[in-house]
Amino acid sequence: MKGSSGRLHALRFESQRFRLLTIVVGCFLISLTFLLSSRPDTTVFSTASPRAPLGAARMSAIKTLRSSSSGRFIRDVHVDVLPQQSIDQSIDKTEWVKDTVIIQERNDGERAEEEQEEAAERVTADSGDEAAPDADEDNAVQTTAAVETTSTLPDPPVEEKQVQPLPMKLQDDEPARTPELTVTTHSVVRRRQQQRPLCDNSDPRTDVCDFAGDIRMAANSSEFVVVDTAGAGQTASHKVRPYPRKGDEGCMGRVTEITVRATADAASAPRCTRTHAVPAVTFSIGGYTGNIFHDFSDVIVPLYNTVHRYRGDVQLVMANVASWWLIKYDKLLRKLSKHAPIDLANAGAAEEVHCFPHAVVSLRAHRELIIERERSLDGLATPDFTRFLRGALSLPRDEPTRLGDGTGRRPRLLIISRGRTRLLLNLESVIRVAEEVGFEAVVSESDVGNDISRVGGLINSCDALLGVHGAGLTNMMFLPPGATMVQVVPWGGLQWIARMDYGEPAEAMGLKYIQYDIAVSESSLKDKYPAGDEIFTNPTALHKRGFMFMRQTLMDGQDITIDVNRFRPVLQQALSNLAG
Repeated sequence: MKGSSGRLHALRFESQRFRLLTIVVGCFLISLTFLLSSRPDTTVFSTASPRAPLGAARMSAIKTLRSSSSGRFIRDVHVDVLPQQSIDQSIDKTEWVKDTVIIQERNDGERAEEEQEEAAERVTADSGDEAAPDADEDNAVQTTAAVETTSTLPDPPVEEKQVQPLPMKLQDDEPARTPELTVTTHSVVRRRQQQRPLCDNSDPRTDVCDFAGDIRMAANSSEFVVVDTAGAGQTASHKVRPYPRKGDEGCMGRVTEITVRATADAASAPRCTRTHAVPAVTFSIGGYTGNIFHDFSDVIVPLYNTVHRYRGDVQLVMANVASWWLIKYDKLLRKLSKHAPIDLANAGAAEEVHCFPHAVVSLRAHRELIIERERSLDGLATPDFTRFLRGALSLPRDEPTRLGDGTGRRPRLLIISRGRTRLLLNLESVIRVAEEVGFEAVVSESDVGNDISRVGGLINSCDALLGVHGAGLTNMMFLPPGATMVQVVPWGGLQWIARMDYGEPAEAMGLKYIQYDIAVSESSLKDKYPAGDEIFTNPTALHKRGFMFMRQTLMDGQDITIDVNRFRPVLQQALSNLAG
């Protein structure tokens, strides 16, 4: 009985193992059958980077290559095609990846069905930002890697590979042959870019328009027209006064208004009378020009910042032209552009239409006399401009005289003498003290008509500059780096404007800066107002009356008699700055 029971137990155990094996095999066959029956026609291998910033979508290029055939089989050919850029904001580099495309060969019977399916897929894809491929691309694989970025990236290199599929048998009575398959790659990557407006009005100092394409400048109407036949561009019209004193109505009223607009109708756009192969930069020399501070702060410094990238191959278009201004700054303008400038008014009178591939209307201006490196498109800073200035005017000195350099030469101090307002009434006493301290004192009168090369040469020969707050201090930009600039600030709580206009620019130029704030006893205002007047007790409260009041009363309304004993330590500090 025990033997029979053991055999029965063994048979039951073997039966359980067989049933378990049958279930496992059955599940495997069911799964395999399901996978084979549901296998998609095209498989996409995504190359999306898990580190892609800001949710930027990346999709691999998907295309199906079809060859006419009566064969009944499908063959997959794996091809590496055009690289796609993967952007990682956490590191400063570009990472290259490749898209993998499944190329499938189809017979004629299956081709028609898949064309219908693909057409439906294209309709779905076209609802997004990416443009649909052209219909005549059926016999080629055109790979388009869609890259959505927030910045402009260089075009990646293009790789072209010929596909060599296995021989295909067409008919029983025909020899096998290799179909001619071609993989065509685009020379550029199509990008889905956010549409940028023609003009940027966000800067508090200036509005700037920057646009490329088929651009036509109708001079008689002061208008730039961007022809966009695809109709995908901006249609709004922009009005811009190309001068960086935005919000100053009195100043901007003397600046020609420029219209910038786009149109999809090329026939209605102005017809070119002259076509240029270089970009145009348009600006005004109206406004406050004629004052050397505004000549540089409003025009020449921002002009350099704007056109530097073109290395002289740029067409300057000027509004509100004054011939004397062009003559005075001729050497600088010639260094900034190889081409004779266009006078917008003269071109308008001749009904000229100038056409360009790229145009900028207005100049990229930062702070007074300053180029900020972090804002400059080319990474420029103020020392780059002063270096350009010295080169353009052939100014020889890049460093000041140093005390104890063995030459025995005394450092030179140039004193700016004003002719009408904010006069330095005891100039002779200041000269005497400067020479007692150890300087060679030189006096110069700032005049709007002075030749810029001659003025620059004189100031570049000096090691320190001294002057009362005013436009003449702009000449400090000709000083060699490391020199010292001393600004005498009139009475009236003007320290902030003095520092903004000249103190901060001096430091940005690489100069040593000293500010001397005069006392009430040094101002001629003490002879005009009683001792307890608000102009002495609370002068900053008068600023609320507006800049014109400040200028008439606190700037142009006073002269200065420097207390030489109080001023002597300032001159000593300026001299000690030149110690080697």
